[in-house]
Amino acid sequence: MGEVRWLSDSEMSAWRAYIVATLRLRQRLHRELAAAHDVSLTDYEVLVCLEMAPDKRMRMSELAVTMGSTKSRLSHQIARMESAGLARRAPDPDDRRGVVAELTPCGDALLKDAAPTHVEGVRAHLIDVMTPEEQAVLAAAFSRVAEHLDGLDG
Repeated sequence: MGEVRWLSDSEMSAWRAYIVATLRLRQRLHRELAAAHDVSLTDYEVLVCLEMAPDKRMRMSELAVTMGSTKSRLSHQIARMESAGLARRAPDPDDRRGVVAELTPCGDALLKDAAPTHVEGVRAHLIDVMTPEEQAVLAAAFSRVAEHLDGLDG
């Protein structure tokens, strides 16, 4: 395996700042959505994925990858969302062996209602805290990280 390349003080500082800030940001965005719309951040993110998908539906396996979730965890989440009338599962019309998650009219309405709250939170707690230059660096850095990780999975 070789010798461990331990993080320097500046590398550790960057790593810890990222971990703490993203956890706290997600917690804050979740609290705001839950308080104003009785929806979790994770459910909101599923609604966004489905709304952006062709015909407002996506294969469960693809949705799990997009959400960074396991198929089992996503299945439980979609079951809860089905009970709330926000989404439904159906056979994949292109492949009867597969299952798709679909956005319901109720889920679409909730998404439209909650989106301004979410965007205001993202703006207040992330975008407006940074300069445009910092936003560009953040976008470039995490796009590169995502490309790297996609290359490992492919």
